[in-house]
Amino acid sequence: MTATLPNQNTEKKLQHFYIAEEQSIYLLNHKDATKLKQWVELCQQQLRQLGYSQIALLGKGAYGFVFSAKNIADDDVVFKFSRLNLPQHVQDRLSEEADIQSQLSHTQIPQVIDYQKIKRQSVLQMSRAPGIDLEQLSYQQGPLAPELVVSIAIQLADILCYLRDVNAHVQGSSQGKPYVHGDIKPSNVVFDKETGLVQLIDWGSSVVAQLDVQGQSTSNNVMDLMSSDLQHTNARLGDVYFIGPEQISGGLSSPRFDEQGLAATLYAIASGQSCRYGAKIIEPNALGLPKALAMVLTAMLSDDEHKRCQAGDYFFNNLSSLKQLVLSDTPTVIQAKPLIPIWVKAKGSAQDGDIDTVVYGSRKSFLREESSGEHLNDIDDVQLEKYYKNYLMGMGDNEKAFIAALGRLGNFPVVGGLAIRWAKEGVYIDSNLTLFDFELKASFESAVNNMIHLAQGIFRIGMFKSCLFNARNTLHVERDDQNKPFVAGTEQKISFEISDVADIDDITRLHSYFEDGKDPDEYLYLPDEIMAVLARLNLIHHTGCIIFEVLPTHLKIHSYLMLLNHDKKAEFSQCLAELLTLLPSIDGIGISGFMKLPYKDTRFFEHISALPERFYPKNPKLK
Repeated sequence: MTATLPNQNTEKKLQHFYIAEEQSIYLLNHKDATKLKQWVELCQQQLRQLGYSQIALLGKGAYGFVFSAKNIADDDVVFKFSRLNLPQHVQDRLSEEADIQSQLSHTQIPQVIDYQKIKRQSVLQMSRAPGIDLEQLSYQQGPLAPELVVSIAIQLADILCYLRDVNAHVQGSSQGKPYVHGDIKPSNVVFDKETGLVQLIDWGSSVVAQLDVQGQSTSNNVMDLMSSDLQHTNARLGDVYFIGPEQISGGLSSPRFDEQGLAATLYAIASGQSCRYGAKIIEPNALGLPKALAMVLTAMLSDDEHKRCQAGDYFFNNLSSLKQLVLSDTPTVIQAKPLIPIWVKAKGSAQDGDIDTVVYGSRKSFLREESSGEHLNDIDDVQLEKYYKNYLMGMGDNEKAFIAALGRLGNFPVVGGLAIRWAKEGVYIDSNLTLFDFELKASFESAVNNMIHLAQGIFRIGMFKSCLFNARNTLHVERDDQNKPFVAGTEQKISFEISDVADIDDITRLHSYFEDGKDPDEYLYLPDEIMAVLARLNLIHHTGCIIFEVLPTHLKIHSYLMLLNHDKKAEFSQCLAELLTLLPSIDGIGISGFMKLPYKDTRFFEHISALPERFYPKNPKLK
């Protein structure tokens, strides 16, 4: 018998749960970081008192947070909590999610165990999907093997067929209408390596479809039709990296939405990307997939709505052919050589061991085709996911894909920098990237290669710089109000590493902090005294970045610095110490970053329109 949350205890124990806004805990100020840790511990403590064990924070998002646990019957369960700081109508979505998910009965959809609302806190308990989500699997392995992509395609298609088949549903509030998941993406598909099966999770964007596959209203009687609102969509937005054009533009909900999520998910896991937008340059036809699947994915990701619908129909009408494909018994893995140098060190060889990578990118404005009206200084630049997803809206698909590919690098334990310059003849790239995990080498190299291919497909003139730093080394300085200066603590210092081997200065090959001129997108103007110290620092042979992020009462100094000239250790330390003594001179709010690469080893890449075609072998036994 599966245990449920006892009402009496839940009323008493769970009513105050709340997790702070999503952000790396190492970037939060002391108060917020402490609050986050306390709430996580409180959740775990209360669930333990209710008889659950092996409790862990599974994930958190904009609308809520999720804990995994084992109940007294030793079953794996999941608790999903709504955020208490959200408007009530947004919190109520968890109730709607529970209602729809409880109507579904499919072995590859987690089962709802219990839903309760305790005062203002909504709690949904469900079975846990065994395994690892496809986004994490993709980070571990890079592009997934074609054999696995085909298996996942068939399984997800079968789940979507179930959602479309009105006769398969238990008659409930939907009255036999199709269901729309609304947010199919790699992180919402969990793969069990032991069985090879996937489950479709996170039904927070699910709705009852307003239109069927043919575009006809799903209202099935006159009264229903009269009461239905076909002027306004009931659809949730879903993840803009994966949902299709109709869902983004606010179209009426339809099973076509999930077709698009399916196509985007298959494309992303086959290419090792984190979004759908690269399909014009890194085409599905270039991923080594069986030709039939590659061709239909290409059409499903087309800009032409009619072609997308035709391809979706073809995909579902020919599932039997996909199931009969002859594939290799062993995974087909092709690892391309890295296009730029990548240094790999063992885990634990970084400054403090673990790395919590954050990507800071500057000079973004030239990638935009149009302004969507927001001001850069209204956006917290280091909260990369939210920032980029807002910022993407003014970009073309190739530019969106490039930015998403850059953001993907932040999921690896990596530090360093990139300077990418687009010219008429092609793309020039200077880089210094160090990965701290040999097991992730193939996946990281693939992610970097994808970013370069996408850069090759952008035909613009301009510069993009990006710093990758370890958030665990971020220095935090706080003040009570904006009228007081920032004063560093006596124990605080900006840390740096010293290279294993000394590197003699070669002034002609250095990539300077100031080489590319003033960055038009950075809007914190540092005082002359600090700029003078940075100029002195620039003359000492080192590599890395230093970024000043100033909020009203919170200053963050993000950095990754490695000294290459060992003779200058004392002078280097002195410069960094001086920067901290000059913090009181900072006036204003914003962000400003500086990057230095260890040498000039520029790599040149010609422009491309798309990668060449590469399909799965017709006879895999000959591969």
